[in-house]
Amino acid sequence: MKTKNKLSFLTQLFYGLGVSYAIIDQIFVQWVVYFYLPPSSSGLKPLIAPAYIALALIISRFVDMIFDPLVGYASDNFHSKWGRRIPFIAFGSIPLVLCTIALFYPPNNIPIPLYLSVMSSLFFIFYTIVGAPYNALIPELSQSYEDRLNLSTWQSIFRLIYSAIAMIIPGFLIKYFGTNSVTQGIQRMVISLSLFGLFGMLLLVFTIKEKNYSKAKPIKINFKESINVIFKDKSFLLYLLGLLFFFIGFNTIRTVLNYYIEDIMKLGKEYITIISAIFFGTAALSFYPVNRISRKLGYRKIMLISLVALTISSLMLFQLGKTIPSNWGIFIFAIIGVFIAGSAFIFPPAMLSEIVTNSNKENTTQLEGFYFGIQGFFLKLAFLVSAGFVPILLTLNKNINVFQNIIKGNNVVQLEGIYSTTLLATFSFIISFIFYYLYPEKIIKD
Repeated sequence: MKTKNKLSFLTQLFYGLGVSYAIIDQIFVQWVVYFYLPPSSSGLKPLIAPAYIALALIISRFVDMIFDPLVGYASDNFHSKWGRRIPFIAFGSIPLVLCTIALFYPPNNIPIPLYLSVMSSLFFIFYTIVGAPYNALIPELSQSYEDRLNLSTWQSIFRLIYSAIAMIIPGFLIKYFGTNSVTQGIQRMVISLSLFGLFGMLLLVFTIKEKNYSKAKPIKINFKESINVIFKDKSFLLYLLGLLFFFIGFNTIRTVLNYYIEDIMKLGKEYITIISAIFFGTAALSFYPVNRISRKLGYRKIMLISLVALTISSLMLFQLGKTIPSNWGIFIFAIIGVFIAGSAFIFPPAMLSEIVTNSNKENTTQLEGFYFGIQGFFLKLAFLVSAGFVPILLTLNKNINVFQNIIKGNNVVQLEGIYSTTLLATFSFIISFIFYYLYPEKIIKD
């Protein structure tokens, strides 16, 4: 049972600040593939073939997927004087930062594919130990629909700020630290941003008094019974499938942003900072109106509109530099920023919190962690799909058979390969629209 304490502004603020692991997420998504399979104009040398990168990321994502529901279930059953969720965040934050840094220091005496597979797997294990309990704090702490929406919005604001920092600042840091070597610049950039992310996570650990807002006790049903409760929920299943395909598309666009800027738009590394600022700036400006409109219309309608806009934008990227002038890329990324404000940031935790709250009332359970763990499984599945396809798509060459390309390991990023990634994003957004269209939204005004 929840206590009667209303969420304070500072609690909401510190909760939002705690999503600083988004910096680490952005580093992984935007820079790992770039570091191991760089563009021709980057000043870096390819470290391994794209097929090995894809295999390493698939292995790590598979490990990650297994751990998501397990961590969620474990946090539901955990009991301490600090609560059910905070101890997991405290335990996982420092190893997460260390694994992130280690990814950019591959040793000479270990095969790089093996090293990337192991370090990526450890990265995702600790990412799950931090992320799943963090998200489960929303229904755990909240007292009402407004509290859930506000916590989701604060999380989204800071997730956006942190993601923007991780996209905007690297260009400056690489130039500052990399006077002697681009590799050294990237490595020191990763260290700086990872330590900054650690500060936010530890700030949440030492400021959020979970027990003041939640008196939830460990659940009394086993793992199999928990699965039965969750997967009888039709709204949850449709939500998960919509989420899966949305993030396949969104992760694909995030991963190839640097390639578009450097190879399609023919701009220097400093424009990664400028266009990333525009990309996230338009999203930031959209947070407040999305929050206000969601109070009246709910999440589903805005999500559907966003998916239509993102589908059109992806098709425009496919034509960028062909029928659409390459300098229009700035405008296209600005438009994408507007429509990811709700779809990528506010809505996932807010929509799932509504589903969890409804399930807890109908089934008299408290499975917040397990629900968010299952969501994490599908989010990681989305990452796995995009991580598996993107490195191979990037090196597609019409003159080379696709299977030969995979087996022989063409290491050169091709323009046609970069364009092909946007077709993956387009297809994913369309499928996501179908599932969200079928999603039966039910908002609880408690």
